[in-house]
Amino acid sequence: MRPFCGHFGRSVSAGILDRAGIRSTYAQTRQVSSSPSSARSLRLPRGANPNAKMAGEGNYNAWTKTGLIQRVRELEVELAARPAAPTPAEPAETGLRAPDTIGEDGTSAAVDKPKAKPPKGKRKMDPSRYSTRFIALKLAYLGKNYGGFEFQAMGNQPSIEEELWNALTKACLIFPEDERVVQFDCCEYSKCGRTDRGVSAFGQVVGLRVRSNRPLPKKRAKLDVDGAVAVEQRPDEMMDVELEEGVEEDQAQEKPFDDAKDELCYPRILNRLLPKDIRILAWCPSPPPDFSARFSCRERQYRYFFTQPAFTPEPSLAGAGAGTRSTGGVRTGWLDIEAMRDAAKRFEGEHDFRNVCKVDPAKQITNFRRRIFESDVVEVKDVASALPYLGQAGFAAGPGMPTAGEPYPKVYYFHVRGSAFLWHQIRHMVALLFLVGQGLEKPSLISELLDVTTNPRKPSYVMADEVPLVLWDCLFPDLDEEARRMGAAAADGGDRVLTERTDALEWIYVGDEYAPNKYGQFGVVDGLWELWRERKMDELLANQLLQLVSQQGVPAGTAPTGGGGGRASASARVYEGGNAGRLAGKYVPVMRKEMMQSPEEQNDKYARRKGYASAEDMREQKGMGRPRGDEATSDE
Repeated sequence: MRPFCGHFGRSVSAGILDRAGIRSTYAQTRQVSSSPSSARSLRLPRGANPNAKMAGEGNYNAWTKTGLIQRVRELEVELAARPAAPTPAEPAETGLRAPDTIGEDGTSAAVDKPKAKPPKGKRKMDPSRYSTRFIALKLAYLGKNYGGFEFQAMGNQPSIEEELWNALTKACLIFPEDERVVQFDCCEYSKCGRTDRGVSAFGQVVGLRVRSNRPLPKKRAKLDVDGAVAVEQRPDEMMDVELEEGVEEDQAQEKPFDDAKDELCYPRILNRLLPKDIRILAWCPSPPPDFSARFSCRERQYRYFFTQPAFTPEPSLAGAGAGTRSTGGVRTGWLDIEAMRDAAKRFEGEHDFRNVCKVDPAKQITNFRRRIFESDVVEVKDVASALPYLGQAGFAAGPGMPTAGEPYPKVYYFHVRGSAFLWHQIRHMVALLFLVGQGLEKPSLISELLDVTTNPRKPSYVMADEVPLVLWDCLFPDLDEEARRMGAAAADGGDRVLTERTDALEWIYVGDEYAPNKYGQFGVVDGLWELWRERKMDELLANQLLQLVSQQGVPAGTAPTGGGGGRASASARVYEGGNAGRLAGKYVPVMRKEMMQSPEEQNDKYARRKGYASAEDMREQKGMGRPRGDEATSDE
């Protein structure tokens, strides 16, 4: 039997599996048949712009995964509808005429193959039939399985923006020219923070213009000067025509429109289409004029979660305090929380953080001063799963560490509030705190790194893992109210810098307009419960397995540990926020590590590589020296 893919598979694979996927397919189909009747164009969804299709052929990198799959299917249907190319075994190659089917009248009739039906395209909505409104959305997502918030054309993992784009276009809330190409320019889009790969957010904010349920103004009929009647009807329904003299247009009386009851429930619509680990939490119907999710934000809050102990400690024969210790006397695996708090407080205030971030010379940033409102280490109550073996004498943290009678492990988070942050700034801050907590560095290290006059170049230390980091919240205060408060504080001789801010956006949270949208079946809580329980079962089973293994065999602290003195015992285990400590060999203090180039040197080197005379010349020609509100951005 002839394989199904004998001809069709060759036609598709030869044209579709290359990177562009279109030009070679067209070339094959032209060779298959040169007759005008068979040269049919590929079918686009109804209402799609044909120019957009041709323009997109050279820019497939900007297409979504869904759009690419749809395009491949269109090509497969188009190829299946074309006549098959003759093969060497068929009469067309040998010059013989293929036999015809004999009709009832005795004449021959050619056999017509059934034509494949083209796929039914998605119905294109007419934007002019609907009103729009500018809103803000507050969303949360678990970023472990995503390649960051911002859409990356060549990313190996899907991005949050790509999933959001797919949901917005599928719900017809925005009207792009080609929904397969991620291009947010069509909806006045802005975002608050650009979280990196693996980073989560529970209070991310975006602003955009979407389709509204508010009816368009009703128009009455107009009487033309020549006597002809020009009728304007409401786009979404027919209505009676009233004739009036003169060219006059009156707006009919309408009942008040309730944003909560009458408007589309944007969170519910989008949550039905988004993956279960991306949720819309609230929407703001009326952001202030000139609102930008990026530049209107005045405070961003981050939290970085970790456990105590950071990784499992090794038992000791002599009991508590006799186990392997780091340089500062803290037992390996445990963290000195008080020392970490001391170090965290040194970040507060306005400082130059060039030594506590990653420099991106492509942006040519020259201002690294940022203000931190609050920086602390906080314990999370009632969330940890107990592991009783950590309370045994052989595993205890040692003298000075409050471990007796308390269940472990515990969960803490590094809490930081600021107006804006540099690239990877939070992860650099956390990495330094972990070094202090392990006793490898002193809290004074923070003060040394923030003194850029003495230390203008950054040591090459490793930043913390990305998964435990969460963009917790974004605040948009009333600037007029803040100005009054700062004026009152200055009049009383106080500081004009506000350390406490209140969000002024009027959010409508899921369930405020209709409770079942939050707690009912298929509500937000219902979906998040399923997600939580799935992860909770994984944690519970791993917890029970770990506890079971710790209780088997010889009790901890009584079994011989070997002669020691090997490489593993001499190597320091450095914790960087991941699931285990990293063997780092003999520990080298941060200030003795190799120093990197200063930001000025990196910027100048990059500019020269791009063909500019200097970094200053590059900023001048590209307009990078103009104020762009870098203080109001977050690149973590």
